[in-house]
Amino acid sequence: MFRSLSGYNYRLWFIGALVSNVGTWMQSTTQNWVVLTDLTHNDAVAVGVTMSLQFGPQLLLVPVSGWIADRFDRRKILLCTQSALALLGLSLGLLLILGHPQLWHLYLFALLLGLVNAIDAPARQTFVSDLVDEHNMSNAVALNAASFNAARMLGPAVAGLLIVAVGSGWVFVINAFTFLAMIAVLNKLRLNELRKRPKRASRGGQLGAGFRYVKGRPDLVVIFVIVLLVGAFGLNFPIFASTMAVEFGEGAGEYGLLSSILAIGSLTGALLAARRPRARMRVVILAAGGFGLSAALCAVMPSYPAFAAATILMGFSSVSMLTTANGYVQTTTDAGMRGRVMALYMAILMGGTPVGAPIIGAIANAWGPRLALLVAGSVSVLASLIGLAWMVFARNLRIHRHPDYTWRLQVTHLSSPGEPESVEFSDELAATSPITLPKLPRERREPRD
Repeated sequence: MFRSLSGYNYRLWFIGALVSNVGTWMQSTTQNWVVLTDLTHNDAVAVGVTMSLQFGPQLLLVPVSGWIADRFDRRKILLCTQSALALLGLSLGLLLILGHPQLWHLYLFALLLGLVNAIDAPARQTFVSDLVDEHNMSNAVALNAASFNAARMLGPAVAGLLIVAVGSGWVFVINAFTFLAMIAVLNKLRLNELRKRPKRASRGGQLGAGFRYVKGRPDLVVIFVIVLLVGAFGLNFPIFASTMAVEFGEGAGEYGLLSSILAIGSLTGALLAARRPRARMRVVILAAGGFGLSAALCAVMPSYPAFAAATILMGFSSVSMLTTANGYVQTTTDAGMRGRVMALYMAILMGGTPVGAPIIGAIANAWGPRLALLVAGSVSVLASLIGLAWMVFARNLRIHRHPDYTWRLQVTHLSSPGEPESVEFSDELAATSPITLPKLPRERREPRD
């Protein structure tokens, strides 16, 4: 489960990312609470607009951001983006402490944050491939998700306590200093141990190469469709948590606690993904359906404790889906195209938010957060059915009775034409694979007198 941590560079990266992620979750939780309660009168649409401005640039800048991640030194890119994110957090914190913030200030901050993250996200996601070898890449991606969700257990709860104790502005200031941990890590890495990326000559059409590559991979197209639908309508937990907290009559502390409870399931899903030898598409499809059912379950919970407990299932299924999808995309994509393909993946994951978040926010305003959760769950189940239909018709997915066990079923399917299949050696494989022996000449096989 933790095999990638045996390497010095990845171990250092993991620690720095954990510290930085705690601050990021503190900032995200505080930002949405300030918009919902301080600058508006429980306006869920305003929260949705803030999320749209924050994640929209990742969709618009996808050709450029992916090309940058493939073309330039990712470590230097991250040094620039992490420094910029620290300055943004510090600036907004000082504004909240010393000035008189207005809603448009938060909108502007979300937009600038989105512009920087559009460059940061693909470089940060693909930088993992520079820290570990090819066999540990899926494990490293899953451990990254575990770090992100371990921080999610701490960050929102700490943010809720700090909002009450010292005010929202100081949360942003504290987050600005957590970026120093990541900057220190990037400077302490052993550069001679980083994996070398293949150099490709610059030629025309490079910005659109990622789109053409994905177009030729139907399996990636299906993954992206699932991630788009679930990301746009399902992964709007800031809206669900804040509006449901208000629905139950709770305050900032209970709102922050919801994100921490959700992270219990998220961390579990990420760690289980780290145990798998490789990312599989069927896990993505099943997890998307599981998220839809868990969202519907959350919608009918009668009390705050029951709702909080049900969110564990939402966290588990969503992170199982996202971690496996991320690992699948990275491990089955050509190394020279990985930055552009991951930029497209991140754009689809985050870029659906500008469409879905305002819609979910409007539904929560008009008919309540419970109906918004039901809509999110329905769309997620639809995404799972799309993936299942593709597996049945394109991959000839079939369920058979196991030939050796009467009450046991087995699933078979054809591999996708564009998907590279990797077969790992195992005792089971050695025991079941036929061994072809060379035929001897006839005269050598006849016994002599």
